[in-house]
Amino acid sequence: MQTSEFGKSKSLWQTLTEGSWKKAFDGVGVSLLLTCNPAIQYTVFEQLKRRLLTKQKRHQNVSVIEDSSPVVISAFAAFLLGALSKTAATVVTYPAIRCKVMIQRAETDEENKLLTNGEFREKRPKQVVDALRIIWRNEGPLGFYKGLSAQILKTVLSAALLLMIKEKTSRSTWVLMVGLRRYIVDAKKRIKQA
Repeated sequence: MQTSEFGKSKSLWQTLTEGSWKKAFDGVGVSLLLTCNPAIQYTVFEQLKRRLLTKQKRHQNVSVIEDSSPVVISAFAAFLLGALSKTAATVVTYPAIRCKVMIQRAETDEENKLLTNGEFREKRPKQVVDALRIIWRNEGPLGFYKGLSAQILKTVLSAALLLMIKEKTSRSTWVLMVGLRRYIVDAKKRIKQA
């Protein structure tokens, strides 16, 4: 439905009755592969954050005394590191994203018969290997990154905002939890004394 023209998409029921269960799940394998994207994003973010905090501590000549409170960075730094980490994750996984879109792209039999450069166009790929082969043959190595800028614009802002908000709320949440714990302990002491 995401890749077809408005009003021309098939419902799940139509897909299952006209095709097969296998066709309904085209692209699931590559979607599972793409679950590594957030893992890469958060790993890069945490590594960049750790380096930034180490650099700040060296610059301030502060001895590293670890307390139990979470170490947070400024909202601006979190935003920038979030944008960088999502960009890195997207660049690494974009060939798989491109293959997923090719596999899930809806085409009718008429569209398959259209001519491209005087030859019949290939039918849409059913597997990642087929999509990789088609991209390599028709577009070369840079074809794996066709549309990358649009994907980055789509995902980087939301990821950067998410990580910025996470950094700002993690310290507040920690303070709230410590305060709640102390309140509960104090309440138990008052109940025992009463």
